[in-house]
Amino acid sequence: MKLRKVFAVACGILCVLSAPTTAYAGTNELTGLEVRDEIVNQRPVAIMVDNEKIALKHYGTAEADIVYEMMNSTANGRITRFMCLYKDWANLGQTGSIRSVRTTNVILSDEFNAVLIHDGGPFYINTYLAQPYAAHISGGFTRVKNGKPREFTEYVYGSELVNRFAKAKLATTYTNPPERGSHFLFNAADTDLASEQVANNVDLANIFVHNSSKLAYNAATRTYDYFEYGLLHQDAEDSQVLTFKNVILQNVSFTQLDPNGYLTYNVIGTGNGYYITNGKAIPITWKKASETGMTHYYNAAGAEISVNRGKTYVGIVPSDTWGQLIIN
Repeated sequence: MKLRKVFAVACGILCVLSAPTTAYAGTNELTGLEVRDEIVNQRPVAIMVDNEKIALKHYGTAEADIVYEMMNSTANGRITRFMCLYKDWANLGQTGSIRSVRTTNVILSDEFNAVLIHDGGPFYINTYLAQPYAAHISGGFTRVKNGKPREFTEYVYGSELVNRFAKAKLATTYTNPPERGSHFLFNAADTDLASEQVANNVDLANIFVHNSSKLAYNAATRTYDYFEYGLLHQDAEDSQVLTFKNVILQNVSFTQLDPNGYLTYNVIGTGNGYYITNGKAIPITWKKASETGMTHYYNAAGAEISVNRGKTYVGIVPSDTWGQLIIN
């Protein structure tokens, strides 16, 4: 197990109330955890990962700093796709498998000034990828013979990304640093929520029907283990569990673009949701002012929330099934 993985879990062991703080030099702005000084100003990548059952097991997803899960199409049981963000991407081993991108991912990845890594997508993405803020690398990654159909055989390696950045003449350091140097406000130390709402189980199975996504609180690690297709999600490389210190759920409406099920989430605007950590949940409000603005999260008193240091899962939940969410 890699050193950064051990540190990420260890940071979830303490439980001390403290005031929030912003990121500082030597900090991974995606997690609030320590990072090597030489990559402090390195921009992240956002890798699109197939989440169809035949694509499993995933490689490298357990190392992601932030994972977005969202409905990829209204067809096929509302199958989901991952967008995995990595700060230390140059050291990635086999990661994926890689699949196409959607309009919503282009908008959300820009909040981190991340470079999107994908293999094509429907023509609806073209307008978004043409925007000045969008940066991406599409297709031509390593093919791995794994006995599966071709669409499930494309993976990316960190060394490969280094070469592709150079070839595309993309900056590896921030061209548009995130507000405050971080997407989130982080607690100085691990902090319990002052809430009576227990959150040992986050059940999205009636929302993401195809994948039956669930997160279960692991009291030993004080993180949320991710399950789908009825199984604990473990990395194909080293069996590391996909687990998160923070869970953020956003109630978001969507616009269907055609009969094939392609859609765009209405992530610009405001809505309700939940922030979940350490076995408790609080209701939140999310706000995103513009296509290039950052999503902010607020508690019931109207104050921007601070989150615990560690990895974060963000579930973009369709408004028409929000009522099917189970937290207990």
